Amino acid sequence: MDVKTTIEIEKAAQILKLLGDKTRLSMVKLLETHECCVCELVEIYKTSQPAISQHLRKLKDAKIVKEHRRGKWIFYSLNKEHQYYGFVSNILESLPTQHERLNELEKQGLRICCD
Repeated sequence: MDVKTTIEIEKAAQILKLLGDKTRLSMVKLLETHECCVCELVEIYKTSQPAISQHLRKLKDAKIVKEHRRGKWIFYSLNKEHQYYGFVSNILESLPTQHERLNELEKQGLRICCD
């Protein structure tokens, strides 16, 4: 049974604004099926650690992604318990998979660089 949740226009606009950034959108799509740490995302997106951290902070502040600590490393994943997860999920289902980004990282031997 498909349960629809009505989302206020203001909240929808905030989420869409966050996901309107190409890096954040592809990052959320990637985190939908894989958890990643910052160092992996830095390699995938070929950008600086502070830039990746800023993207993650914005997504975490909106509770779209969640984090958990494993030793000294923090891993991020899509927050499937978010109140508007269904809304986000509907957006993500129209997007292509991001598996090739992780496959490339694995080929370079960098997929598990923080364990």
